[in-house]
Parts: sequence; C-alpha cells; structure tokens
Amino acid sequence: MTLTQLLNNLTADTLGSLQPFAPELCVVGTILVLLFVRLFDCDRWLPGSLVAMVGTVLALGFSVYQFRQFGNGTLEPQTLFTGLLIFDPFTVFFRIFLLLFLAFVVYLTIITGIPDSEDAPDFYTLILGSTLGMLLMVSANHLLMVFLAIEMTSVPSYAMVGFLKGRRAASEAALKYVVYGAGAAGVMLFGISLLAGLLGTASFPELAPALMEVQREGFSLANPTVRTLALGVLMVLAGIGFKLSLFPFHFWAPDVFEGASAEVGGFLSVASKGAAFALLIRFLLALAGGPGAVAGGAQSLTMQMGIGLALIAVVTTTFGNLAAYGQTNVKRMLAYSTIAHAGYMLMAVGAFALMLNAPLTETFTLTARSEAAAQCVQGLLYYLVVYFFMNLGVFAIVAFVRNAKFSENLGDFSGLVRQSPVLAICLLVCVFSLIGLPPFGGFFGKFMVFFSVLAASKVHWVMWVVLVMGLFNTVLSLFYYLRLLKHAFIDEPAADSRPVRAELTSDSGCYALLVSLPVILLGVAVEPISRVAEDVARWLLQA
Repeated sequence: MTLTQLLNNLTADTLGSLQPFAPELCVVGTILVLLFVRLFDCDRWLPGSLVAMVGTVLALGFSVYQFRQFGNGTLEPQTLFTGLLIFDPFTVFFRIFLLLFLAFVVYLTIITGIPDSEDAPDFYTLILGSTLGMLLMVSANHLLMVFLAIEMTSVPSYAMVGFLKGRRAASEAALKYVVYGAGAAGVMLFGISLLAGLLGTASFPELAPALMEVQREGFSLANPTVRTLALGVLMVLAGIGFKLSLFPFHFWAPDVFEGASAEVGGFLSVASKGAAFALLIRFLLALAGGPGAVAGGAQSLTMQMGIGLALIAVVTTTFGNLAAYGQTNVKRMLAYSTIAHAGYMLMAVGAFALMLNAPLTETFTLTARSEAAAQCVQGLLYYLVVYFFMNLGVFAIVAFVRNAKFSENLGDFSGLVRQSPVLAICLLVCVFSLIGLPPFGGFFGKFMVFFSVLAASKVHWVMWVVLVMGLFNTVLSLFYYLRLLKHAFIDEPAADSRPVRAELTSDSGCYALLVSLPVILLGVAVEPISRVAEDVARWLLQA
C-alpha cells in the first residue's frame, strides 16, 4: 500500500467516524466555548452553567437519536478511528447514562451555587472534560485508548476535588487523589505494556486469539509467559479497580469525598463507576472472546478472574458497610456506602466472567450460556440506573443541608422532617432504596444482581458464598443508614442550629422530588428499563 492510499484510507475512516462520534464532538465543542467565554471574559452575560447545560442536552439528544436508530435497525455496530473505539448499543446506552447524569449534576450546581459565577466556566470545563474521558472509556476498543480515557477522566477530577478555594480539607484531598491516581495509572500502564508486548497486539478483538496462541505452549502458571500475562491482567484490573474504589484500592475515596463538595462527590460516586464498569465488562469480554468462544486456557483464565472478582466484591462490600458505621461526617459515610455498592455491582461482573465460558452440557447449551451472561449484564445495568437516582438524591440533600447549616455532620440532619418535610421524605426514599427495601428501585436492582449470582453458583460453588455474604451485607447496611434516618425523623434539632428551609415549590424541593420519584418508579414499573437493559446486554454479546 502506497502512502497516498494509506492517507486516503485514513481520511475516509476518520470522516466516516465523525457522525457516530457526534455526542463526544458536542462535548468537545462545549468545552471550547467555555474556554473562549473565560478567555474573553464573557461569563457576565453568558453564564457558564447555561453553556454547559445546552451542550450537554445537545449531546444527549444525539445519543438518544442514535439509540433509537439501533432499535429500529437503521444503525449497525462499527469500529471508529481505525478500530480505537467501538460504536454499538452498549456504547450509546452509557452515553445516555453519563450525559443525563451530567445534566442532573449541572442543574444541581445551578441550584446550590457551587461554583460561583466567577469560577463557573472553569468548573464546567473540568466536569465536561472528565465526562468526555468517561465517554471514551465506555467505547474503548484498544488498550492504549483505555489508558488515555482513564487519564482524561482522572486529571480533571483531581482539580474538581480541590475546587473549593481556601479549604484545607479540599486541598489535602486533591493532593492525596493525585498521588494515589498517579500510582494507579503507572501500575495500569505497566500492565498494558506487558499485555501488548507478550500478545503482540493491544486491540480488544485480537486479545482472545492471541491468548489462544499462548495456550498452545501450555496454559499454566508453570509457563513464565502465562505468569507474566496474568500479572499484566492484574495490573490493568488494579487500574480499573482504583476508579471503582474496590478493596484494596479504596483508600482514596473517604478523604476525597469528605474534602470535595457534595456536588463533586455525587458526580464521582456515580459517573466514574458507571464508566469503569462498562470498561471492565468490555475488557473481560475481550479476554474471553465472547460466550461462543471455544473452551481453553484463556477461558479458564477468565473463569479464575470471575472467581477472584466475586471474592473481591464480598470483601469490598463487607468493608464498606463496616467502615461506614462509625462515621459522623455524612459525606465520609456515603463514601464507604459507595464502596459497598461498588461491591454489589462487582458481584454481577464476577458472575458474568464465570458465565462467559462456563462448561457446556446437554442442558447448558451455548445459547443458554449466552443468555446467562446477558442476564448478568442486565442486572448490572439496571442497578446502575437505580444507583444514578438514589445516590445522587442523597448527595443533593446533603448539599442543600450544607447550604443551610454550613456543615455536613450527622447531627446537622437532626429534626430535618420538622424543618423541611420534602427533603426528609426524599431522603427516606433514597436511603430505603440504597438499603434495598421494597418497593423501591434498589430492591429490584439487588434482586437482579443476586439472581445472576445464584445462576453462576451452578458453575462454581464459591458463588453461594458470594450470595450469602451479599444478603448478609444488605442487613448489615441497615445499621448506619438507619442512623441517618433516626437523626432526620426522631432526633430534635439543636437549639442554636440554623433551620433548613426547602419548600415543595422551591428549587431545592423540586430537585429532590425530581431525583427521588424515579427511585419509586423503578421499583413499581420495573419492566421498561429492565427490557432496555436486556436488549443492550443481548446486543453486546451478539456483537
């Protein structure tokens, strides 16, 4: 192939990739507008929040349109930019998830006044830049793109954590986040270099065939090549585990959530986890070669990873729930709660890895195996949708209480029901859903996850342990969640405390209802979102 042909092919591929890449291009355009607003000091007549909201809604509109095109068969999955990214319904689903969540967070910051008008363009540039990295994470189809996307997500997050100027806790949390994040990035990059060097490729579709070649030499830990490959995989998983705040990579989360504003904490607790779980699913699928791959050494590696992830999920959930009990700062308590919920969702991922290449029998056919793997992804997606609203709802109420009392301790919630019944009831809905009580959405999210774990127990007995510990942790979480509700509904407010005023007609009251009502609807009307999640999971495993 001549240089001219190479350039022509590259140009044609790039131009053909621009239309499917439209949502990301909208986010990039919005970032550029915000930078020009700051550069030319236009934020006095063109608010940064307005620019961010318009750009986010426009990108969300493109994503919804693309999802409908996949639904009616107009669009087909394809690779973008010479195979660096993949464009499929799984990608578009997470685009909608992330962009809708960004719109909710931007609206929350408008209500709470963080950031102020002077710093708004800078703040929204950072949050849009981090979201852009997450959008690349969910569509990554190459190991180098994985690293670039995670770094694009992380670097703006470091600045957002320390965005509250003059607060020592925020500056300290940002510094810790940078140091831990840099260490995790270095470990992950080293793992990527090991995988790419030994397998001769960094492209996701080529990983499983390359692993099959290694299998011909004997796929056991006695083989030094296999040991090095396993080390590389573990290092990549460590980088993803850091973004998910899984044990033992959780140590940054409590300090970061306590030091950052509640708005930033809510953003990091949901958006980064959604993107990281999407990336983890793609990485496992790439290693296994899909549910239809021929059983072999690479597939046994995937199954061992599934067992390991399931056990990490148990430890993560247990640690998060135990550590949350002794906290007095609500944001720090919610940080440990976030760790625990990451563990619940990881249970579904562990079950997915086991189901991908489970041994076939006369009753457990290839079709049944694919259906079981899709069921695990369906449970994860539904849990993420519910987690979107219930976790954001609690963080939003923390922000409203902070604005009234200038503090975020458990005692500041005392007597909340007497001061603002709307916020108290919305807090009750979100907390009960976080616990997993019916008839709220969190109950059905956990039910789907536990159901996938139960199905995976037929493949390996360790999943019975995971299921029992998951149910035990659901009961365990009652203790610290009910402490928060006890303060809000039973305890009397301190005589010298500032009152929390949030009426039903106020912006804060309307926002609390806006994020709490879907929690109830997702518990009453399970089928619509469950069906969408099922379709996305099937599309992913058929691609």
